Amino acid sequence: MTASEAETGQNDVTTMTFEAFADTIVPGEKRWPGDVAVAGASAGPGAVAAGAIELLRMPEGGMAALLDPLAGLLNNHAATYAAERDIELDPALPPFVALPFGDRTAVVQLLTTPGHPEKEVWVGIALFSNMAFDTGAHMHTTDAIAAGHPGLLTIGFAQPDPDGLWRFPDYTYGKPLARRHPDTTPSGSPA
Repeated sequence: MTASEAETGQNDVTTMTFEAFADTIVPGEKRWPGDVAVAGASAGPGAVAAGAIELLRMPEGGMAALLDPLAGLLNNHAATYAAERDIELDPALPPFVALPFGDRTAVVQLLTTPGHPEKEVWVGIALFSNMAFDTGAHMHTTDAIAAGHPGLLTIGFAQPDPDGLWRFPDYTYGKPLARRHPDTTPSGSPA
């Protein structure tokens, strides 16, 4: 572990566990050669680089207070999964992080399968991982665009006009879907 990893808390069990979970949902490349939380299953940035942990920790999302106990629960599931399959885990790592990527994926699939009693929780966390990548939900969109948010860049999210507003002169269907109401103000607000 490097000094910068220790300073940012990237070595704590909860952070590592949810980085590995988010990376399973939207995989990305390793951040450094010894990165154990991000498996490196895909080229380019994934959910972790896009801010999944920051989003999960935001008080507005309602997950922050639950992360420590949920990390313990996820690691218990991973340890059980590994024991049932005779997979030897590195004892220095949280069990979910110690699993190979394919096995992480299998654990997530088990937890999100219809009928699993914890499905709603794990699907919710998976959605946070997707939101971080697809929308940069932990940041204001203009800030995310200015910072070069990796998910928004990857999906080709449009840049705002020079005045900071988004306008879409090329309508999705190639034509306006309705006539503008005559009382609509120049900013687009109804009168």
